[in-house]
Amino acid sequence: MGRMLRRLGELTNEVPPLILAFLVLSVVGMNLLANKSINTGVDWLALNCGILLSWLTFMCMDVLTQCFGPRVSTVMSMVAIAANLFMALIFFIASSIPGVWGESFVEGSEAVINHALDKTFSGTWFIVLGSSVAFAVSSVVNNFLNWFIGKSLPSHKGFGVFVLRSYVSTFIGQYVDNFVLAVLVGTTFFGWSLLQCATCALTGAVLELLFEVFFSPVGYRIASAIAPDRVGPRAERVAER
Repeated sequence: MGRMLRRLGELTNEVPPLILAFLVLSVVGMNLLANKSINTGVDWLALNCGILLSWLTFMCMDVLTQCFGPRVSTVMSMVAIAANLFMALIFFIASSIPGVWGESFVEGSEAVINHALDKTFSGTWFIVLGSSVAFAVSSVVNNFLNWFIGKSLPSHKGFGVFVLRSYVSTFIGQYVDNFVLAVLVGTTFFGWSLLQCATCALTGAVLELLFEVFFSPVGYRIASAIAPDRVGPRAERVAER
């Protein structure tokens, strides 16, 4: 255990702390925002506010993959999952502590609102577990697909290469994430059909990809500012140990 933690510490020292911070914050934030659904006005379309941050999660992974390789990006994704599970535990403990949320002070409805806020932050075990499994699977798909596309291209530099790698891997990775979560949670607990899972996963992936398309110039500038020829190979060697 000590050896593994030491290697993990060496690896995190190679990754820019701001990228890792955004990755962890986006994973924690998107799972919390997923508690709020979006009223689309269409019966077969189920979306939640998690899409406001999920693009950032995948953009961080794309930057890490391009600069440090798929193994490093995947390890950092597992770190983000562990941080999210830790925060879920903290939220659960906080919701179990007797007290009143500030937003529950509505005359005649204090108890109902306070209970609802407790439930929102404490989460539901099968959703937390399902989202963790879905993200673990999709991060592997996204990172290694991004890397494979980059290895297959004659050129490894330029904005065009970055967006091709990112857009394809993000769309497929987001679809896998949405579909696995829908199958694990939707079919088991909400009675969704596989068609509903596939449709919602596809629509969510398209919308989440649009976010990354809009912000991809920022991701490219960040990736370009990192010196992969200096830190990338070293980080990959640490990850391979």
